[in-house]
Amino acid sequence: MTTEATARSSGGRRLASWLHRHPRARVGALLAGPVAWLVLAYLGSLAILLLSAFWESDAFSGRVVPNWTLASFQALFTVEVYRTIAARTIVIAIAVTLTDALIAFPIAYYMARVASRRLRSALFVLVLLPLWASYLVKVYAWRVLLAEGGPLEWLFGVLGVPGVSPGSSGASLVVVFAYLWLPYMILPIYAGLERIPSSLLEASADLGGRGATTFRRIVLPLVLPALAAGSIFTFSLTLGDYITPKLVGNTQFIGNVVFEAQGVANNVPFAAAFATVPILIMGVYLLAARRLGAFDAL
Repeated sequence: MTTEATARSSGGRRLASWLHRHPRARVGALLAGPVAWLVLAYLGSLAILLLSAFWESDAFSGRVVPNWTLASFQALFTVEVYRTIAARTIVIAIAVTLTDALIAFPIAYYMARVASRRLRSALFVLVLLPLWASYLVKVYAWRVLLAEGGPLEWLFGVLGVPGVSPGSSGASLVVVFAYLWLPYMILPIYAGLERIPSSLLEASADLGGRGATTFRRIVLPLVLPALAAGSIFTFSLTLGDYITPKLVGNTQFIGNVVFEAQGVANNVPFAAAFATVPILIMGVYLLAARRLGAFDAL
């Protein structure tokens, strides 16, 4: 037993010594489990999903038949309603991103460049506080506010804007989505603004640069990667959401069609084909954000 224990101890020391001399092997051993899980569970299932988009569904049994066809993609391009739904989803995602950027920038600027340390901590809590509440609770709360005859419609009537129903248009979706994802835009912009050296702003002021000039030539170029980083969250989260459109505006998004095609109609190939649309859009979006330096700002 003593000899066996000694051999095991010696083997363990040799392995530890070898790993110490090869840091890449040490990192590889640490990442082997997570990488295997990512490849098999996530990328593997995603590959099967994309592969099933080229198969067909048996209308009688509901089973997916591995017969190669482009019928699902053909339906996406030929049926007008699907093109309308895709365009609506993209436009609202862009509108939400722009809205959050306009709201988040002054808040983040005040937190990073103006507020005291104690006030900054309080503002951080206020920004993160909505994230602690349930997603569905927040959506249902906005549904009550935007409902016909609800508090906002009453407020519009008091302000002299009668006949306005806040929940009857796509504007209500923009408002709700902008509220839901606003913290994801504030935090990256705050980090980008905090990294700007004060000496650059002082140098601009010494050279006679006004506030608008300093913002346009110094602040905006330096914070642009952080803006792009925040937009990744707001754009992608809106693009893939299917709960809020159904609860707030009873509107069809790409996610709603995918859910109904897979869960109601049992048409997995068409659901997989439509799911490729946001994947391709986000692929192009991430490439553009990468060119703006968004990944360095995360």
